[in-house]
Amino acid sequence: MSLRSLHAVLVCFALGCGAPQTTDEPTTAKEKQLREAKAKGEVDPRESRWGGWRYQGDRNECFFVVGRKCFKTEKAACDAAKCQGAKKCNSDGGGPATITCK
Repeated sequence: MSLRSLHAVLVCFALGCGAPQTTDEPTTAKEKQLREAKAKGEVDPRESRWGGWRYQGDRNECFFVVGRKCFKTEKAACDAAKCQGAKKCNSDGGGPATITCK
């Protein structure tokens, strides 16, 4: 085998196999959950004073939660959830109760 053909084989090998494939997919469940929370706007930026997740709205009367926003009444929370079609507003009954569409 000539030096020129050996060089061509090595270049093809380096381009095809040697370069790692980089994807933007999360590698762990924690990373996936964090990305989903950031996409929904449920995580405050690191520059904020407290950082992390916080309720928004009237936190003194936070009886129902949709996403991360507090509501005083279940009706107001269900209106904010905007359940469409055959889905109905559902409360998990916790404190504060989480509102979902099921």
